[in-house]
Amino acid sequence: MDIPRVIKQRLGELGLEQKELARIAGVTDSYVSQLLSGKKLPPAPDRTDIYGKMEKFLKLPEGRLSDLAEQQRKDEIRKSFVDSPSPLFKGVRELILRKSAPEKQKEVRAIFETQPFGELERLVTQKLLDVAKRIAKEELDSDNWLHLVARMSGRTYEEMRVTILEFLDTDIFNISVENCVSFLDPLIDSWDIDLATFGIEIVLNKRLAPGNPKKFAFVETESELPAGEEPGFREFLENEALKAGATPDEINFLRSMRFRGKRPVALYYYRALQNLRDPLHFREASNAPMHKYGEADGGGKQMQLHARQGAVKRWGAQKRGHPRK
Repeated sequence: MDIPRVIKQRLGELGLEQKELARIAGVTDSYVSQLLSGKKLPPAPDRTDIYGKMEKFLKLPEGRLSDLAEQQRKDEIRKSFVDSPSPLFKGVRELILRKSAPEKQKEVRAIFETQPFGELERLVTQKLLDVAKRIAKEELDSDNWLHLVARMSGRTYEEMRVTILEFLDTDIFNISVENCVSFLDPLIDSWDIDLATFGIEIVLNKRLAPGNPKKFAFVETESELPAGEEPGFREFLENEALKAGATPDEINFLRSMRFRGKRPVALYYYRALQNLRDPLHFREASNAPMHKYGEADGGGKQMQLHARQGAVKRWGAQKRGHPRK
């Protein structure tokens, strides 16, 4: 039994209509119609609340529709991988394994043969195909290259042109064994994978594709912080007393500062500016003009003095156990 059949059966038994079911579930009549006709795959139970509402309305046991949805979704996935867990490209699996790093062949083979949907095998094969297709596309107009590949694969020049055109038009799910062997075997010298990070390194046949090995990384990295100025930095720029005498180089340096999880206020940038100007904080003098305390104007000197006096007072209060003011 699948969800459409169960729902239709219960609607008939209870004398209810689809539009009533749609209203109770909080969805459109069109959505329910497509769901019951099989045009839409039932949504994942953990991503929707419609199953509980439908079960109550149709007087079905709790969890009945959710369980059916889960099973139906798994069945649809299996249909996309009819040959699982057989090799993705059958005769090509041995070629791919033969090209892998010798010390990892046994471990990689075990993974290939036990993963139900061939995740690792598909990943590796896809990257090998990407590299081979990119080279084939770049060399398509080179007669010398085509003649060389044709000789290495035992084909005529004309046969190789046809093969390469078909190869460029295919994808991982439809590529033929003949096309795969025609290019992976001569083009790929070897490949290796880091099973901890899934980083892949592909070494090419130098006769057909000179250059450095191709590397692909599959690791989590920190995303770049969003572009734009910090609110505290904008306040710093708007306060003439805080930014007094700051040079363009100093402003650019302060603007380039980035923070994770914290948002500095304007006073932070003022203090950072003073630290930047203090020669004691740097091993060598910078080429950029730096202002010392004695070179600051009257406003700058006064701000520096007040900041230092305030810091000393706060430090003293903390030492005596007094609350900060």
